[in-house]
Amino acid sequence: MDESIWATARASRAWLDAANGTDRAELTARILKLSEEAGEAAGAWIGVLGQNPRKGVTHTAQDVVGELADVVFTALVAIESLGFDSREAVASCAAKIRSRLPD
Repeated sequence: MDESIWATARASRAWLDAANGTDRAELTARILKLSEEAGEAAGAWIGVLGQNPRKGVTHTAQDVVGELADVVFTALVAIESLGFDSREAVASCAAKIRSRLPD
């Protein structure tokens, strides 16, 4: 990943901290934002499938990708907001997953 992703996550956290504070309610909102973003990704996929006959096909795969990227970035900001380094957290997660993959 590009270093600017990590710097942007940190900058986003600082911006939110300055605008909204850092109390438990704010941290809770940042974590719950993940559910909102995941719901948008799910809604976009439903739109790709045309599953809602009233609406038909309303989204593209690229729309879904954009929503999934929102989920990822929102998670990075939430990690930073909890006082952890998002790059280290993602690297640790990837290493754990890699260790479980077959050779």
